[in-house]
Amino acid sequence: MLKSLKILISALFIGLLIPAAAMAANGKDLMDTKPEGYPAAIFAGGCFWCTESEYRRVDGVLFTRVGYIGGHLENPKYEDTHDSKSGHAEAVEVTYDPKKISYENLVRFFLTEAHDPTQLNRQGPDVGTQYRSAIFYANEDEKRIAVGVIDEVNKSKKYDKPIVTTLEPAGTFWLGEDYHQQYYEKYEKKTGQPHINDWLKRQERQARENAEAKGE
Repeated sequence: MLKSLKILISALFIGLLIPAAAMAANGKDLMDTKPEGYPAAIFAGGCFWCTESEYRRVDGVLFTRVGYIGGHLENPKYEDTHDSKSGHAEAVEVTYDPKKISYENLVRFFLTEAHDPTQLNRQGPDVGTQYRSAIFYANEDEKRIAVGVIDEVNKSKKYDKPIVTTLEPAGTFWLGEDYHQQYYEKYEKKTGQPHINDWLKRQERQARENAEAKGE
């Protein structure tokens, strides 16, 4: 329901907000198919459309795909995650080149840019455990790194509230439906305009970059 509402809002208002818009720039290392022999990190941070879009602009990221993880149902579908029924989180699997970006920096990006890690079991209007903030670690080294970055960001006082991101062992990552993959890019290609959530994120980034340039 919430994703349908987002689509409706975009269709009604995005044309009023933006007379014309160029496609968002992806990272320079992004590939069309998942490469073999590279590590992957898994993050859940609200709607997976949003989280995936954030990572696709990061240099060093080779491939992304969205899906479901952390629940009790085998081979869940999108509808199974509604109202926290299956226990799964909407997540993005990020395949990356460790020579270009470290797991630590992927975690740092997740906690400081990709989403708001202080919201418990929600991101904005999206509410439920399927929208929880979580890092799914593949081994104890990833867990240790994640703990360290969470502590670092908490101490930095970037947020007024403490981080509530959970650390969960990575189980089976169930691939999401095809229409969810790279959703914002498909939407923009089809309509000629960015999805409103994607556009708002771009404005937020631009404002932050402008403030940093001014030394604010």
